[in-house]
Amino acid sequence: MADQLRLDSYLDFAAGRSTQMVAVCQTVHAIAAAGRQISRILARGPLAGNLGTIVGDSIDGDGQKALDAMTHTILREALARAPVSVFASEEADKPEVLDEFAPLAVAVDPLDGSSNIDTLAPIGTIFSVMPGGTCINDDPAAPFLQPGRNQMAAGFLIYGPRTALVLTLGAGTRIFTLDPDSGAFIATHGEVVVPHTTREYAINGSNLRHWDPEIHDYILELKKGRNGPRGEDFNTRWLASMVGDAFRILSRGGIYLYPADQRRGYREGRLRLIYEANPIAMIMEQAGAAATDGQTPILDLVPTAIHQRCPLVFGSADEVGRVADAYRGGGASSSPLFKTRSLFRKNTSTIGSLS
Repeated sequence: MADQLRLDSYLDFAAGRSTQMVAVCQTVHAIAAAGRQISRILARGPLAGNLGTIVGDSIDGDGQKALDAMTHTILREALARAPVSVFASEEADKPEVLDEFAPLAVAVDPLDGSSNIDTLAPIGTIFSVMPGGTCINDDPAAPFLQPGRNQMAAGFLIYGPRTALVLTLGAGTRIFTLDPDSGAFIATHGEVVVPHTTREYAINGSNLRHWDPEIHDYILELKKGRNGPRGEDFNTRWLASMVGDAFRILSRGGIYLYPADQRRGYREGRLRLIYEANPIAMIMEQAGAAATDGQTPILDLVPTAIHQRCPLVFGSADEVGRVADAYRGGGASSSPLFKTRSLFRKNTSTIGSLS
């Protein structure tokens, strides 16, 4: 078996890179500890109570579930003991200052895929670590309103048949599996490398009638398989859990699409740039994959609001590049289907480098 690298050892080694990286590694330790606690709660299922009960309003309008609130509190308490100046959560209206003198800012989606709580489908915790900046008491949101390329670390915990921590510190992406006996996160493989090509795609096909023509025609080409212009068969793999789809893509390649569409509330995309798209994009780029909003690499976007939404396409670099070419009018294949307005409601200028 490949080297059994423990998360503690990995973080201890990485901490030697700089004083600021010491703080980053301490913060990841705190998030991992919170993940262990969340994993234990989830393993008990209904024995831990009705975790899917709606207990309040949520920013996205779907209702805050009991486990949403619980995981928010667990992460907030863990990060209050870490070198974190300001804490932003998808479950809170505004960021909260924890320690104005600490060097880091952390954004979390405490429970991605919470609609799957009662179904045993994978759910997760997504996090982004940014430089803390100064004068945070004047504007606690300020550290988060910078390009995702400034992230110092990003990752997600996924709770499924096993609990795993996907992590990048800006020098590759690794996956650590939680050993429930020892409580240690252990990597049994080296750095993740996502295949550049794929025959798997993930998109919610039930929204077909709401898509703009570009995405409709792109997916139609994939569905035609070997009889269509692509000349090969593709499979759909949609989990309705972004962390689940992201983990699968890290394991074997694929492309994930959550575009904007014509429904109210979805016209600028649905996923959160700061809490979801930025950390996933960093993870993907560090694994040799790509992530865009259809025109611009996600990590080059500059947020203007703490809960800003965006379209998101990520996964195997060749396929993400093909989608991007289609959106800017370059044509993904021999089909002339991509000559109309952009799905992502921006002009059709070049997106630039995808990796």
